[in-house]
Amino acid sequence: MKKQFLNATLWAFLSLALCTTGCSDDDGYPDVDGQNPTMALAEDHIQSGAGHSFTIKAALSDQDGISKINLKCADLYLNKTIDLVEIYGEPQTSYDLSYEYNLKRDEIGERFTVTVTVYDVGGRSVSQDVLVTMDGDFADPVFAIAPDKEVTVLMKNETKFKLSFTVTDDRALDYVIINIPGVEGFDNRRVEANGKTSLSFVEQIIFPNEVKSYNLTVEAVDAKGNKKMATSVISVSEMPDFPKMYLTDVATVEELNSDVFGVPMVINHTGEYQYRARYYNKAAGTEIFFLPQKTDFTPICFGLDPEDANKLTDDPDTAKPIVLNEAGVYYEIDIDILNSTYSMRTYTVDEATDPINYTYGKTCFLNERNGELIDFYIGWGGSPQDAGNHLFVQDAHNPHLFYYPADGETWTLEAGQSLNFIITNYHPDGWWDYVEWRGDDSHEIEKFGYFSKKNDVNPNWEGTNMKWADGTNVMDNWLNPTVTNYGNYRFEFDAHLGRGKIVPAK
Repeated sequence: MKKQFLNATLWAFLSLALCTTGCSDDDGYPDVDGQNPTMALAEDHIQSGAGHSFTIKAALSDQDGISKINLKCADLYLNKTIDLVEIYGEPQTSYDLSYEYNLKRDEIGERFTVTVTVYDVGGRSVSQDVLVTMDGDFADPVFAIAPDKEVTVLMKNETKFKLSFTVTDDRALDYVIINIPGVEGFDNRRVEANGKTSLSFVEQIIFPNEVKSYNLTVEAVDAKGNKKMATSVISVSEMPDFPKMYLTDVATVEELNSDVFGVPMVINHTGEYQYRARYYNKAAGTEIFFLPQKTDFTPICFGLDPEDANKLTDDPDTAKPIVLNEAGVYYEIDIDILNSTYSMRTYTVDEATDPINYTYGKTCFLNERNGELIDFYIGWGGSPQDAGNHLFVQDAHNPHLFYYPADGETWTLEAGQSLNFIITNYHPDGWWDYVEWRGDDSHEIEKFGYFSKKNDVNPNWEGTNMKWADGTNVMDNWLNPTVTNYGNYRFEFDAHLGRGKIVPAK
């Protein structure tokens, strides 16, 4: 009798257990159809790349209710569980998965498999694999070197122009189309890139000796069909009175085009065909030229005439550099491009003036909020709360010259990154009304103008607050340059010259 009672009890317990397993999970959610979840991946192969992201998308459904999703890839150290019950308070019968994962910039793997597993409330699951390969194409081609938007070619016995450009792509270039209407051989001329990541083109063009303008377009296309176009107007003429002239102290075309802004350095236009450059010479033996275009040493380069060092020539093939032999001083150089003459003098850093009315690193302000004294520093910043927070380091030999970042520190900028800043004094509350500079143009920055709304100016400064050297107004332009190439950079700013540059760190 006792045995029959035990058997009946055991049978009842097993029946209850079987009913519980078949009808619900441990959380008490009832089964509806008892089927595995379904998963429809948007893509089972995603192309990405180091420093980029990928997103796994899928439409999920289950009548019993989806409880969680797991994404796993040991090679990426990815093991992510999305608990839908925790998020929504109950399982979901349908769910649109969209999970983004950022790949490290230094990722060296070529392909990864991410396993996506979906669980319902009954513990049933389904898994699918997503292949992630590192061959994605995310960017348009980039012109590392291209002709200026406006180029002048001087009429000579042989009027020639060296067309030169370099285009790059983060994956693979397909071809480049060059078009110069009216010039033989350049009617939609196609140059094959054959899948290379870089293509350089150099060819000399002979123009008729007549005043005329030509429109140049160069369109680069990568293997994915992404496009980038560079345009230029090439003007054939006698020597013009160039509205702008630049001083360059670099030796290669690549260096002319590797900056974020500031290279070459714009100089002052002081009269018809006349220009004045001021330049701080850090080391003896610096070689400089003067250019009316920014991106190349051709078609015009002003340097010393090889047959008469007291005269200038405009021929880039024969021009010799002007050599600055005295270190630690400012040079003032006047050039007359019509008469091919130049003159220069030097002056000391003590003779140079700038608008700063304080001693760097010394107490200058009283914090009205808490009564604390504030030491004077300048830097660049991108908002009132960030005013001057990226502090400049003052040069040890020239108090007018500043750097960012400090020696031994690294400042890394991403390709395509857009900066937004002004130069101003530091204040912990973001107070920036005293010592500050704006730019001549937000995107094409060439010079900095002093812009103190408090009119806080060194009385010995030769300049004028909120005025350029030619008397025109300094506008309230923030600086918004865009970075072309990923890398480490250095910001140099000269408060005496009102010139700055962001260049690759050496």
